[in-house]
Amino acid sequence: MQKFEKGNSKLLNAWAFYDWANSVYSLVISSSIFPLYFGFLFTKENPNIELFGTSIKATSLVFFTTAFAFLTVAVLSPILSGIADYLGNKKRFMQFFCYLGAASCIGLYWFTKENIVFGMCCFYFGLVGFWGSLVFYNSYLSDIAFTEQHDKLSAKGFSLGYIGSVILLVICLYLIIERTDEEAIHAMKLSFVFTGIWWIVFSQYTFHYLPKGNKNKHQLTFSVVLNGYNELKKVQKLFFKDATLKRFLIAFFVYSMAVQTVMLVATYFGEQEINWGTADEKRKGLIVSILMIQLVAVLGAILTSKLALKFGNIRTLIGINSVWIFICIGAFFVTKPIQFYLVAGIVGLVMGGIQSLSRSTFSKLMPETEDTTSFFSFYDVAEKIGIVIGMILYGSINQITGSMRNAILFLVLFFVIGVILLFRTLKIENK
Repeated sequence: MQKFEKGNSKLLNAWAFYDWANSVYSLVISSSIFPLYFGFLFTKENPNIELFGTSIKATSLVFFTTAFAFLTVAVLSPILSGIADYLGNKKRFMQFFCYLGAASCIGLYWFTKENIVFGMCCFYFGLVGFWGSLVFYNSYLSDIAFTEQHDKLSAKGFSLGYIGSVILLVICLYLIIERTDEEAIHAMKLSFVFTGIWWIVFSQYTFHYLPKGNKNKHQLTFSVVLNGYNELKKVQKLFFKDATLKRFLIAFFVYSMAVQTVMLVATYFGEQEINWGTADEKRKGLIVSILMIQLVAVLGAILTSKLALKFGNIRTLIGINSVWIFICIGAFFVTKPIQFYLVAGIVGLVMGGIQSLSRSTFSKLMPETEDTTSFFSFYDVAEKIGIVIGMILYGSINQITGSMRNAILFLVLFFVIGVILLFRTLKIENK
């Protein structure tokens, strides 16, 4: 295979194309088709599952499984980062997680009420495979591209991922809508298979061109495995020396916990809590809502960047968190499709903006250092631990009260605390 130099356009295009391959998982599985399918298996009229002699609400089981998957990734990420930095064959690790995730998507075809454990294992390993492969995928960026190419290349990957995932979702939508329930269920199961195949097939272009890893090959030792954790400890000490950075990270941890939880449970909320009418109307309504969120999110990201230029990052984040407060309060009262569309549109506006602005704010507050990987690894672990806590709390409230409405209203507290902490960060930053 021909070896390409750093910065080569073919190499950069191949790297970015992995977003085209794997983004179908996050849109088709996490956000749309799987929640729809799960809602058909476990309706709001029969919401409980008998599992290991215990009755548990089906949606709570999904939330707890998601929390466990993100906990797994949070624990593995520093280890994987250490391996990626020191071993010379990280492409094999990336392939392993890619194929694990894709095979798990295909395995969801056989997910039924009778084999709930198998189905949730596929759901769990799909999440682990997706996020695990991203650890190695992201670590390639500095290997294949020069610093001045990073922003443009990352944006290209995001754009390819968005286009590819929407194309597959539209294909799945064509197969699902205006069908009988039996035909729609079969089409949803086929969508899982299509997602896995899409992920595997299109990732081959990336794997063909990506180098095996960095030039410095090392033996896999216990110290290499622990290197990621040791780097996080060093970064943690630096955080405590910088009051602004420390307060921002705490604020981010709190409000991100709520943001990510809302994004992960939104479709389940719409499926269970909105009066759609017929089953086909529900399918159309939910998928149209998801597509609308994706489209509006692009506009939201652009608008957020302009607001940040005018008012500053922290002030803009305070404003966005305030909008999230009203979103959660409003969602508690939403029962009709038109109301859900309205809330979904507002979510789209603030969803992409708060994520991109949080990351850019963190990068601006970081001290001058060449070890940016360790700082962002700390940032990513904090985000994932926040997701774990958010999903466990949301699932517990859903399980105890029997309603996702009560759980989503509870998230208001985290946004309020986030706003207070951001004001404290702004106070220090202005000194």
